[in-house]
Amino acid sequence: MSSQSQVSMTAMTEPGLAFVAPSMTHQMTRRAKPSITQRSAENESKTLSSAAVMGGSLLGLTASMARSSKRSKRSSLQVATADVQTLNAPDGEDEMMAQEIAGVSGGFGGYTQSNVASRRVVPTEEQRKGRQFMKVVYVVLESQYQSAMTTAIRQINKTPGPVCMECVGYLLEEIRSPESEEELAKDLDDANVFICSLIFVQELAEKLVKIVEPRREHLDACLCFPSMPEVMKQNKLGTFDLTQIAGGPLGSFAQQVKDLRQKSLSNKPASGGNFQDSLLKLVRTLPKVLKFLPGDQAKDARTFVLSLQHWLGGTPENLEAMLLRIAGGYVKGVEEIDTEALMDPVVLPDMGIWHPLAPQIFDTMNDYREWYDNVHCPAAGIATEAPTIGMVLQKSHIATKDDGHYVGMVQELERRGARVCCTYTGGLDFSVPVQEYLAGPTGEGMVDALVNLTGFSLVGGPASQDAKKAKEVLMKLNRPYMVSVPLVFQSFTEWQNSQLGLHPVQVALQVSLPEIDGAIEPLIFSGRDGTSGRSIPMQDRIGNLATRAMNWANLRRKSNAEKKLSICVFQFPPDKGNVGTAAYLDVFGSIYAVMKELKKQGYTVEDIPETVEGLQKSILEDPEAAMSMSELNVAYRMSVDEYEELCPFAHDLRENWGPPPGELNTDGQDMLIYGKHFGNIFLGVQPTFGYEGDPMRLLFAKSASPHHGFAAFYTYLEFIFKADALLHFGTHGSLEFMPGKQVGMSGSCYPDRLISVIPNLYYYAANNPSEATIAKRRSYASTISYLTPPAENAGLYKGLKELSDLVKSYQGLRENEQRGASIVNSIVATARQCNLDKDIENLPSEEDDMAKKTMDERDDVVGMVYKLLMEIESRALPMGLHQVGVPPSAEESVATLVNIAQLDRPDMGIKSLPRIIAESRGKDIEAVYKGNNDGNLEDVSLVQDITLASRAAVGALVQQSTNAEGRVEEVSALQGVFDFFSGGSVYKKALAECGFDCPDDDLKPLFEYLQVCLGEVVRNNEVPTLLKALDGQFIEPGPGGDPIRNPDVLPTGKNMHALDPNSIPTKAACDVALVVVERLLESLTQQQGELPESIAFTLWGTDNIKTYGESLAQVLALVGARPVPDSLGRVNKVELIPLEELGRPRVDVVCNCSGVFRDLFINQMNLLDRAIKAAAEADEPLEQNFVRKHAMEQAEELNISLRQAATRVFSNAAGSYSANVGIAIENGANVDEDQLQEQFVTRKGFALSSDAPGELQEASGLFKSALSKVDVTFQNLDSSEISLTDVSHYFDNDPTKVVSNLRKDGKKPASLIADTTTANAQVRSLSAQVRLDSRTKLLNPKFYESNLNGGYEGVREISKRMRFTFGWSTTADAVDNFVYEDCNTTYIQDEEIKNRMLQANPDALRDMVQTFLEANAKGYWDTSEENLQKLRDVYQECEDKIEGVDFAA
Repeated sequence: MSSQSQVSMTAMTEPGLAFVAPSMTHQMTRRAKPSITQRSAENESKTLSSAAVMGGSLLGLTASMARSSKRSKRSSLQVATADVQTLNAPDGEDEMMAQEIAGVSGGFGGYTQSNVASRRVVPTEEQRKGRQFMKVVYVVLESQYQSAMTTAIRQINKTPGPVCMECVGYLLEEIRSPESEEELAKDLDDANVFICSLIFVQELAEKLVKIVEPRREHLDACLCFPSMPEVMKQNKLGTFDLTQIAGGPLGSFAQQVKDLRQKSLSNKPASGGNFQDSLLKLVRTLPKVLKFLPGDQAKDARTFVLSLQHWLGGTPENLEAMLLRIAGGYVKGVEEIDTEALMDPVVLPDMGIWHPLAPQIFDTMNDYREWYDNVHCPAAGIATEAPTIGMVLQKSHIATKDDGHYVGMVQELERRGARVCCTYTGGLDFSVPVQEYLAGPTGEGMVDALVNLTGFSLVGGPASQDAKKAKEVLMKLNRPYMVSVPLVFQSFTEWQNSQLGLHPVQVALQVSLPEIDGAIEPLIFSGRDGTSGRSIPMQDRIGNLATRAMNWANLRRKSNAEKKLSICVFQFPPDKGNVGTAAYLDVFGSIYAVMKELKKQGYTVEDIPETVEGLQKSILEDPEAAMSMSELNVAYRMSVDEYEELCPFAHDLRENWGPPPGELNTDGQDMLIYGKHFGNIFLGVQPTFGYEGDPMRLLFAKSASPHHGFAAFYTYLEFIFKADALLHFGTHGSLEFMPGKQVGMSGSCYPDRLISVIPNLYYYAANNPSEATIAKRRSYASTISYLTPPAENAGLYKGLKELSDLVKSYQGLRENEQRGASIVNSIVATARQCNLDKDIENLPSEEDDMAKKTMDERDDVVGMVYKLLMEIESRALPMGLHQVGVPPSAEESVATLVNIAQLDRPDMGIKSLPRIIAESRGKDIEAVYKGNNDGNLEDVSLVQDITLASRAAVGALVQQSTNAEGRVEEVSALQGVFDFFSGGSVYKKALAECGFDCPDDDLKPLFEYLQVCLGEVVRNNEVPTLLKALDGQFIEPGPGGDPIRNPDVLPTGKNMHALDPNSIPTKAACDVALVVVERLLESLTQQQGELPESIAFTLWGTDNIKTYGESLAQVLALVGARPVPDSLGRVNKVELIPLEELGRPRVDVVCNCSGVFRDLFINQMNLLDRAIKAAAEADEPLEQNFVRKHAMEQAEELNISLRQAATRVFSNAAGSYSANVGIAIENGANVDEDQLQEQFVTRKGFALSSDAPGELQEASGLFKSALSKVDVTFQNLDSSEISLTDVSHYFDNDPTKVVSNLRKDGKKPASLIADTTTANAQVRSLSAQVRLDSRTKLLNPKFYESNLNGGYEGVREISKRMRFTFGWSTTADAVDNFVYEDCNTTYIQDEEIKNRMLQANPDALRDMVQTFLEANAKGYWDTSEENLQKLRDVYQECEDKIEGVDFAA
C-alpha cells in the first residue's frame, strides 16, 4: 500500500462523516462476490472473511467527498496536550439527513420516529412475473441489519429464481407508537416469515408478543433470535421447539439469564458470558445436540442453527442464503430451491483483532503487531513509542459492514499519532478479547487506555451484566476505561433535536450499567441514518473522544514534574465568606494535604505557604487590591480580544449576557481569573452561575448559558495554563449543571464545551451518588469519593440535660406518691421551658397537679418526654468537616459501626444488634419500637438500654484494634478459641455488663461483619486514588450512598456509581415503603379525621439510590399499585392492587421529581405515570379512587381527556435543575413569596407522559390544577448526614405555600416528613422535624463548638444552617419563633461566640446577621427592639472587619 493512499485515508470531511480515498475504496470493493449457490470451501471462506472485513467497511463513505465543501467551516485550535479539529455546530444535515427527514411519518416523545417506508423493499411487476411471491417482516433492536437485509432482498429479486420477496423492517423502539404498532400488525397479517432479534425491553417485548402470537398460526416460519423468553417462545420452524433441546444451553435460557443477573446484583461469583455466548455455544455443539433429536426435528433444528449462523454472519450474502433456505424449506408454494446447494454460513472468527486497512482478522497479538509495526505504522508515519489505545468493538457491525463509525475512530486516533488495537467478539463477554489481546500475562494492560465502542457493559449486554467479573478484569488491566455510545434508538437528527439527549432505554443499558463496571466519559460517537440505518460517525464527537483518550494515555507517559494540574474550588453563594464551599469538606486543609503529597511524588509544586491559613489567605486576598479583603487574588487578566480568539463559543453567550467582558469576573476591561499558581499547580476559583441575585433570571423556566467570566475561566485552563488534568474539589460546583442535554452531550452543550478535552477528576462526597452521576455524565468527571465527617450522638445539653436527670430520678422514685408526683411536676415545667410542648400533644400545664394523677398517667407523661429526649440524644450528628486523606479515629468509628449494627441484613444471615439484645429479654424489637413511639415508659427505657449496650459492645470491638494514638492501623482478629478461657468475647462481655446475655450464634456473624466494616472505615484511599488517576490508572468503581445502609460504599476513594435503574424498587424497599405509608396515612387520619385525597410528593435521586427505591415504592403504594418484575428480574411493569385487597381508597399523588431524579430515573418516572394513569382509568367508585375523582374533575375544568388530566409526574425542563427558590434565598435576593411560588410552578411544571416517553412538556397549568387539590405535602429523609436544614434542596422543592395559594379554600396543607434514618422509621410534621434539626444542630454546643474549631469554613457551615432554616419559613412557615430567638441568644448575644465567628469569617457572620434581620422584616420572627439593635451593631462590626477598619487601634 502506498504512503499516498495511507495519508488520504486519514483525511476528514464534514461533521458526522469520515471518508477513505477512492483508490482505497476501489481496492476494497473490487473483490468478486461468491455465488450464493456454491458450497463454502476453505479458499472461498477466506475470501468471504476478507470481504466481510474490508469489502464494505468504508462503502458509501466516498460520497461524502462531494459534499464536503457544503459543510461548516472548521478552525484548528491548539489545545493543552494535542491538536484537535474543532468544528462549528452544523446549520443543517447532509443529504442523507435530508432524505431521512423527508421520510419521517410521525414521531412520539421526540425520540425514535417511524420511518418504516425506508425499510420496505417491494419487487417490481417485472420481477414478480412467473415467480412465487413471499413477504418477510423483521423487528430488531439495532439498525445495523437494515442495510444488509435490504441488499439481500434486492439481490434475490433481481436474480432469476423461483421466488421474489417483499421485506419490511421495524426498529423495536418504533413499535411504542400506536401507529407503528398498527402498521406492524397489518404487515404481519399477510406475511410469510417473521424474524426478530435482541428484544429485551419488557414492555415492547409484550407488545410484540401480543401482535405476533395471534398471527403465528398462519406464518410459515417465525425466527426469534436472542430475546426475552416470551418472545423466543414464538419460534416456529417446522417441528423445531427451542425449549425441547435436551441439555442445550437454551433449554433453561430465562433462568440462566435471571440467575446471572441476580448473582451480579448480589456480588456473588458469576460464570460470565450471557445469552449470546450461550447461543454461540449451541452453534458449536450442534452435532452433539442433534444426536438426541428425531429426524424431522433434527432437520428443523439444523435449519434454525444455520439460520442463526447466517444471521450472526450479517453480510448480505449470509442473509440472502438464510432467506432462501427458509423459503425453500418452509414457505408454502415455493419450490425448486435446492437448500442443500446454498452456501454455508460464512462468519468472521468469533474473536479477533480488526483494523480497517488490514488484509485479515488477526487471532494473536504477535501477528497483529508484525503487520502493524512493519507495514502500517511506517506508511502512516506512526511512531513505535506512541501511546496505544485499545478498543472494543461489536462483531455484528463488522460482519454487516456497518463499520464506518469504527473506521472514523481509528482514523482520528491515528491522525493524532496514536497506535490502535481493535478487538471484537461475537458474544457479549468483551472481557475475553481484552484479556486475550490487550493484557499481559499478569492481566495488566499492554495499552495506555481502553475505549469500549459497543456502549455495553464489559461482561453482559441488553439482558444481563456481570459487574464483578468486569471489575476484576479492569482492576488488573489498570488503565482508564472509557465507554462511548452509538445512537441506537434515535437517528442523528432526533438526537440532535432532543432536549433530553440519549434515549432513556439506552441510558439504562449503555450508560448506567457500564458505570457500575468503572466506565467513564459516555460520549456519543456515532449516529444512525434514518433512511439507510447505517452508522454515521460524528466527526466532532469522535474528534473529542480521540483527544480525550490520548490525554488520559499521556498522563501515563508524562513525568510528574512536567504534569500541570488545575485544582478548582467553588464559591457559592458568591461571597468572600464562601470561597471553598463543599459538602462536609475542609477544603483548604484537604488541598494543603494534597499539594504536600504531590510535591513528595515529584510534581513541580512551588511556594506552598507554611500553613493552611496561609494557603487560604493567598486565594482570598489580592495583594494589589486597595483594601485588605476587597478582592480575591487575580492570577491572570485575559483581554477581550484574547478571550474571543480562544473561546470557540464566546459569541453564543451574547444572547444571555451581552458582549464581553460583561459584569462578572471582570474589572470592566479584562476578564479576571481568580486563583494562584504554585509552580505547575494552579489553584483556581470557579465562577458562579451569575444569576443568583437576579430575580428575573431566577424566574426563567430554563437556565441561562454560562456568563463570559465562566467561559473565560475554563478557556484559560485549557489554552493558556494548558492543564493536563483538572481536579474539582468537593461537592459540588456549577459546571455539570450548565444547560445542555441530560445525557449524551452534543458539541453545543455547555458542560461539553467548557470541559472540552481535559481529563476531569472530581472529589465527591460518598453519600451523594446522584449528583456525582450528573458530573460523570455531563462533565465527564472521574469521581473520587470522600468520607463525610464522623458522626456522634447529638447528646443532651442545658435544659434537655436537666430534663434527662429528672426522668432518671423519677424512674427510681416513681412509686413514691409524693416525691414521684413532685418530680413529674418539675418534668412538665422544664419540658415547657424547653418548648417540648410543641412536640408532645396533651402535655399537662404547669398548673396541673401530678399528685392527682394515677401512676400510669404519670408514666405516660414521663414516657412521652423521655421518648423525645432520647430521639434528640441518639440523633447522629456529623462532627466538623472531613479532611481528605485523614480517616476517622477509633472513637469516631464507633458511632458509624453502631449505626451499621442497627440494621437487619437478612440476605447475609445477620440480625441487627438491637434485635439480638431485645430477643435476649424475650422481646420483639418491632413491638419495643412501637411501645417506644407510643410513649410507653418501660419500652422507652428498654430502647435506651439497648442503645447504650450497643455502643458498649461495638466500642469494645474497636478498642481491640486501637493503638496508642487512638487510631486503627490494623484490625485485630477476633479472639476465637481464647474467648472460652477469658469468659467470652469482648463484645459479649460488654453486653453482659449492661445486663444482656446474648447468644454467640447470633452475635458472631454480626461482629465478624462489623470487624470487616471497621477495616474499610479506616482505610485511607482518597489521596492514593488521586495519585493513581493522575498516573493514568484505573479508578476502582464502587457504589455511592449511605455507608450505614450499604457498607460497600467503604472504603472511600472510589469512582462512584449509582445503580441499575431497572433494579428498583426492590422487594425490600417495597416492604419498608408499606410500613411508612401505613404510618403516614394513620398519622393523617388521626390529625384530620379522614384519609387525605391527594399528596404532593417530592422524589430525590440520592434518596432512591440509597434506599433502592423506597420513595418510588411509597408513591405506588399510595396509588394502590405494585411493581412487577419481568422474566429477567427487571422492574419495568406495574399492576393495580384490587380495592378489596388494598382495603382503602386509592390516594392521588402529585410527583415533583428533582432534576437529578429525572436524569437518573426517567424510566421509573414512566413507571409512575403508567400506574397513576391506570388508576385514573380504573372503573371504580369515586369515593374509593381519588385519582380518578380528581382526574375527571380536571378533565372537565381544562377540557382535556381523562388520560391527559391524570398527568401527575412533573420535573424541570431537560438540562435545568431546581426551582431556583433555594438559590434566591441563599443569595438574599430581594424576591417576595409570591414570585418564589410562581418561580416554583414555572420551573417545575414540565410533565412527563409514558404515552410520549423521553420528553418533558411544559404543563404548568396542569401542574397548578393538580396541586390545587393537594391535602398534604410530603418528603422523605433517608440519612441523618443530610437533613432538612443541611442543604437548600429540600425547601427549594417544597410546595406547601404554593398549594395553600392554589387551593380554592386557601387551606394550608399538612406537611409531613418520613424519617427512615434509623431502623425505627418515623413520620413527623415538617415543623417537628425542623425543631429536631435545630435542637440537634444549631442549638447544640456539640455542633457549634466543633464547627467553630474549624475556623473560616466552620463558621460558614453555621451561617449556612441558619439560612437554610430560614428557608423553611419562606416556603412553609415551619420555623417556630423560639428557634430564631434561641439561635440569636446562642450566636449573637453570647459575646465570646460572636467574636470567634467575627475573627474567623466576618463575611459568614454578616450573612447570618442578615438572615436574622430578614426573618424579622418578613414577619417570621417576633423579637425585641433591643435584639434588633444588637444585630445592627454586629452587622456594622462585620463591615468594619471586612473593610479592614480597626477603631481599637
